[in-house]
Amino acid sequence: MRGPPCLSQSRVMTETGEEENVSAEASGFSDMSDSEFLEILDLEDGKESSALLSKPGPSSELSGKDDKPMCLPNWKRGLDVLSPMERFHLKYLNVTDLSTQNWCELQMVYGKELPGFLTPEKADVLDTGASIHLARELELHDLVTVPITAKEDAWAIKFLNILTMIPSLQSEGCIREFPVFGEVEGVFLVGVIDELHYTTKGELELTELKTRKRPLLPLDAQKKKDCFQVSLYKYIFDAMVQGKVTPSSLIHHTKLCPDKPLGPPVLRHAQQEGFSVKSLGDLIELVFLSLTLSDLPVIDILKIEYIHQETATVLGTEIVAFEEKAVRDKVQHYIAYWMGHREPQGVDVEEAWKCRTCNFTDICEWKKGGGVLGSTLELQTKKAK
Repeated sequence: MRGPPCLSQSRVMTETGEEENVSAEASGFSDMSDSEFLEILDLEDGKESSALLSKPGPSSELSGKDDKPMCLPNWKRGLDVLSPMERFHLKYLNVTDLSTQNWCELQMVYGKELPGFLTPEKADVLDTGASIHLARELELHDLVTVPITAKEDAWAIKFLNILTMIPSLQSEGCIREFPVFGEVEGVFLVGVIDELHYTTKGELELTELKTRKRPLLPLDAQKKKDCFQVSLYKYIFDAMVQGKVTPSSLIHHTKLCPDKPLGPPVLRHAQQEGFSVKSLGDLIELVFLSLTLSDLPVIDILKIEYIHQETATVLGTEIVAFEEKAVRDKVQHYIAYWMGHREPQGVDVEEAWKCRTCNFTDICEWKKGGGVLGSTLELQTKKAK
C-alpha cells in the first residue's frame, strides 16, 4: 500500500535565462538521491576483497581534457590551507553531500575536485533513475517551467512550490519533491524530500525512492547511507515546522538579496498562484509565516522504497528508526571536514570493496597509502591579498 491518494497540483521548474549566469548551487535544492549510482559492478555480499585498499594504482594523475594530467590538491594540514567550503566556493551543502561522505568521504572530495568524470555507464544509470523519479512526480502534478535570470528568482520558485505544497499536505494529501533547508552545526543544508503523505493511522510518513539497476536489494553499507540521508531530511523538516529555522539564517548563509525585485516571469507566476509579492523577501516572509501557522507535525515514519529500474518492481522497503543523537554525531563529524578542522578520510580496510565502483581508484592517495592519506599532492594555500 502506498498510502492515501495524492492530490492534484503543479510544481514549478526553472529555466535559466541569458541575462545572468545562475549556477546549479544558486538554484538550490538540486539534491541527488538515487542509490543505483554505486552499484554498477556486481558485488557479492560478504566476498569483497579488502586487499584493494593497499594495492597501488597505475597512476597518481588523472587525465583531463586533451589527455593532459590534472593536479589534485593536498589535504595535509597547514596554517594557511583553505577550508573545503572556501576552496569549492560553497555557501551551503546538499544533504546528499553528507550522505555521500557516509559511503566514502574521499570519493566525494575527488568528485568535487574533478567534476565531470562520470563514466557513460554510470551516466546512463543516473539518467534512468532520474526518469523514474520524474514519472513518479508526473503522476501527481504537472510541471510548469518559469524563466529565471538571477539566483533570487531560482529560490523564489522553490518558495512558491513550498507555499503550494503546504495546503495539500494540510488536507492530508500527498506531496512530492518538497524542499527542505536549515542550519545544522553552523552549516546551511538544503535537500529535497521525495514524498510526504499521511498513513491510514494519521501518521506523517516520508518515503524515499531508490532505483536499482539490478533486481537486488543493496548491500548493508548502501542501506546505511540511505538511512542517514532520510534521517537528515527528517531532522531538517522537523526543525522547519517547529520554528527552529529563521529567515536571518537563510539570508546569512545563502547571501541572497531579499530586497531585489523578482523577474517578470516569476512575478506573473506568483500572481497566477494567488500571491501578491514583489521581492524574494516577500516570499520568504510568506513561507516562514505559512510554516508557523500550518501546524504541520514532525515526521513520524521514515521509509525507503527500492525499485528495479527496468521492470518498476518494488524490490523491498526499509523502515528507518530515527536516532537523533546518532544523526547529530555523524553530522558533526562530516561538517568538521567542510570547516577545515580535519582531513578527508577514505574507507576502512573492511569496506575496501567499495573501491571497485569508484571512478578515482587509480589516483586515490588513501588506497595507495593503505588507509593513510598520502602527501604527494600539491598544497593549496590562500592567495596573498
